[in-house]
Amino acid sequence: MIIYNVTTKVTPEIHARWLQWMREEHIPTIIGTGFFHDYRMCRLLDQDDSDGPTYTVQYFADTLENYNTYIQEHAPRLRQQAFELFGDQFVAFRTVMQVV
Repeated sequence: MIIYNVTTKVTPEIHARWLQWMREEHIPTIIGTGFFHDYRMCRLLDQDDSDGPTYTVQYFADTLENYNTYIQEHAPRLRQQAFELFGDQFVAFRTVMQVV
């Protein structure tokens, strides 16, 4: 199994709107591509939240091929949507892991 992990720090100004967008639009769209079968969203604890909270979303894919196809066919468009909505009010980094 492949885990595509996206860690995002958001500013306090967009926090509530970003969280609602993630739950109602962004995550359902990613799952709807069919390349991931499940996800988990977490808020990081023991972090300095003075400049905003940090979240991780882990998307679970059955194969590396599914992940790669998602990255090629869908990720650029969906990342652009986030920038159009929230500009520079967030920072995200991505990692890919394999369950062993």
